[in-house]
Amino acid sequence: MFAALARAVTRRPWLVIVSWLVVAAALVLAAPGIGSVSNPDQAAFLPSGSESARAAALAAREFPGSTQDTAVIVVSRPGGNLSEADVAAVGRLADLPRAEGVTGITFDPARDVAANRRVAILVVGFAGPAERADTQSAVAALRRSAAAAVAGTGLSVGMTGQAAVAADTRTSFNRATVIVTVATLALIVALLLLIFRSPVAALLPLLTVGLVYAVTTALIACAGRLLGFQVGQELPTMLTVVLFGIGTDYVLFLLFRYRERLRAGDGPTEAVVTALSRVGEVIASAALAVIAAFAALILARLGFFRTLGPALAIGVGVTLLAALTLVPAVVTVLGRWTFWPSRPRASGAAAPVAEPRFAVLGRAVGRRPAAVLAGGLVLLAALGAGLGSVRPSYDPVGQLPAGTEASRAFRELQVGFPAGALNPTTVYLRTAAPLAATQLDQFTARLAAVPGVASPLPPVVSADGRTAGVPLVLSGAPYSTAALNLVDGPLRDAARAAAPAGSTVLLGGQTMAYAEIRNATHRDLAVIFPVAAALFALILAGLLRALLAPVQLVVLVIAGFAATLGATAWLFTSSLAFSIPIVLYLFVTAIGTDYNILITARLREEIRDGRRPREAAALAVAHAGPSVAAAAAILAGTFAALLISGVPFFVQIGFAVTLGIALVAYVVSILLVPACGALTGSAAWWPARPRPTMAADMNPPRVVAGR
Repeated sequence: MFAALARAVTRRPWLVIVSWLVVAAALVLAAPGIGSVSNPDQAAFLPSGSESARAAALAAREFPGSTQDTAVIVVSRPGGNLSEADVAAVGRLADLPRAEGVTGITFDPARDVAANRRVAILVVGFAGPAERADTQSAVAALRRSAAAAVAGTGLSVGMTGQAAVAADTRTSFNRATVIVTVATLALIVALLLLIFRSPVAALLPLLTVGLVYAVTTALIACAGRLLGFQVGQELPTMLTVVLFGIGTDYVLFLLFRYRERLRAGDGPTEAVVTALSRVGEVIASAALAVIAAFAALILARLGFFRTLGPALAIGVGVTLLAALTLVPAVVTVLGRWTFWPSRPRASGAAAPVAEPRFAVLGRAVGRRPAAVLAGGLVLLAALGAGLGSVRPSYDPVGQLPAGTEASRAFRELQVGFPAGALNPTTVYLRTAAPLAATQLDQFTARLAAVPGVASPLPPVVSADGRTAGVPLVLSGAPYSTAALNLVDGPLRDAARAAAPAGSTVLLGGQTMAYAEIRNATHRDLAVIFPVAAALFALILAGLLRALLAPVQLVVLVIAGFAATLGATAWLFTSSLAFSIPIVLYLFVTAIGTDYNILITARLREEIRDGRRPREAAALAVAHAGPSVAAAAAILAGTFAALLISGVPFFVQIGFAVTLGIALVAYVVSILLVPACGALTGSAAWWPARPRPTMAADMNPPRVVAGR
């Protein structure tokens, strides 16, 4: 199949190239921007039947026109206490011109000035959700107005809270996308120049993947509009890294095999056909494994994962199509100029030329596979011991860069108020008959007595008197483990016990929403991990037509994931973002499988050419090792670019995935996979038995070292 595809592409390369350009231009011009279907609010991705979502629906129905989301303006005098004149100045901030989307700014000196007079707060209400454009515009306008109002007074003012956090998150992520994109492109160009010493070969992946990125974002935006779904605002940055990383991998797989065939004496067109015939199945299988892993996220309850997976799967699918059609067409047109100024020529060797270092490494693996396997497993086990340190964080403020206004204002708020003042938790009580004042007072008192509740705020009652909302300020930070445990257990239990018979109790607010995000994440991890692993095994079994070899590969790559997560948990002990384990699992196992497939396919190819298992393992390392090493260096480098993003979430992903790719490529794929192949021999390929082909007579069992 891939040979037929290769012949069709090389026969009409210009038609393939022009078709890609026309389709891409049409999609980009017709599609809305990816920002039009993105949402920064994790809670917005909860199922509609979740308790916090039902509470929000009840509030919207019973308290029409009530505040959807809030922000808190925090005012302090650096190094001193607030004077009466300062408090009066704070009160005047409540009269700031209301930007569009603002429902009100409230200030009560008796309640909103801290007892230690170090800080004062004003609560801002918004008509729409925090992520909506008018809300974010209102946040920016109020920040400017508040700063201007206190200019020259010596007061410090800042805005935090849900709406402010959403605004700062969007700004930080947009800035991170630009930084990561520039760093990724620069790094890929530098590494490709180092590998191929050719500006043409260095630019080919960038131009190809750049086109793929444009097509992918257009397709996702169109799908989001047509099907009515949203994606997390992390997606553009994630797409940049994933597509440039994976896309460059696939281009490298083809270019390395193409150069190998040129050195073996093939003409340019013949070399493209042979290269695509040999690595097309590997690229397709690797891409399908990645797509399957991302598609497994459809099973998630949390909408963030459920939309992230298909979006990334679309990108990988487009990348696969480009790798099998566009890239071979461009290489066919360029011919030997692909590697200009060097011009690969036939080496005169009967066997393909191998890198000297990888030839030496391959022979070492072939001679002592048991020692190599034992050493690699000991390393992975040592790193995996850190799994006991995994403590996921659900704090969106903690995932902001330290210098953002929302994070700075939150720190100042805690100087005089409980951290829970950032986002109070509201307990809604719905009864069959109108509530008496004494009933509401008793209910509020029972809630206030729950350990972990700092104080209640004035309740609100619906027009028919049957629904009440009791806001509660928690003692701890609203996204802390203690707060999530409180609302998901003792507080909810106490509210239900205190409610009149036959009534309904619902907990709303960000703390409850993140408690449900935590529950959904635990469930999703339990479902997605085994499903993704099973899909990997099935795809590998289909490629290899064997049972033991796929199991070996899945077990080894999962060991690489465990080692990576353990090491990451040791480094980010208390601040590891809750989504890191599942993102890491999918990236490391799915992308790492690319390298395993490439090595294993070459191992099987050498066995079919008549090599003995240990010799086949040595040759697989010698010939496929350089491709894996180069591809992994580039892919790890693209994720390493996230380390300079300034966003803690991306920094954690950058470290974790970079380490994971290094482990699965340089330890698992290049060392452990061929070592396993050398030890298990023909048993790994059961029930199929790779038989020598005619190539065994033409390819003597040796490795020719050279450039």
